[in-house]
Amino acid sequence: MERFILEMGRDFTYVGKQVRLVFDNRDYYIDLLLFHRKLKCLVVVELKIDDFKPEHKGQVELYLNYLEKYEMNEGENPPIGIILCASKEPEVVELMKLDESRIHVAELITKQIAGKLPQAINNAKILLEQRKEYRKGEVT
Repeated sequence: MERFILEMGRDFTYVGKQVRLVFDNRDYYIDLLLFHRKLKCLVVVELKIDDFKPEHKGQVELYLNYLEKYEMNEGENPPIGIILCASKEPEVVELMKLDESRIHVAELITKQIAGKLPQAINNAKILLEQRKEYRKGEVT
């Protein structure tokens, strides 16, 4: 986590990961919440292993509006969002008018890595199941 934040720049401070927001009896989770000292604003970072999709903008807009309404402190600027995804189509980004919003899209995960992520996730699930089975054996 420290390396990721340092790569983004020195002025970011860590607020939290999987930050829970609750409204309308539903839970929402911000992947990563940072604060930028010079910009004086919260920064929502959403990580997507797939290509950028229009619905990603709506999700981040929801988070930004919530933070602006409930979490912004006096003297801070409105929060901004960064969507890190496998790839983005320039025309989709243009039609979504992201350059006019507080949301930015960046390609972070290459196709090669993204292709390996499902297998890594599957391996992690198998390990979790093995641990559960092992712990059941300890209890009985």
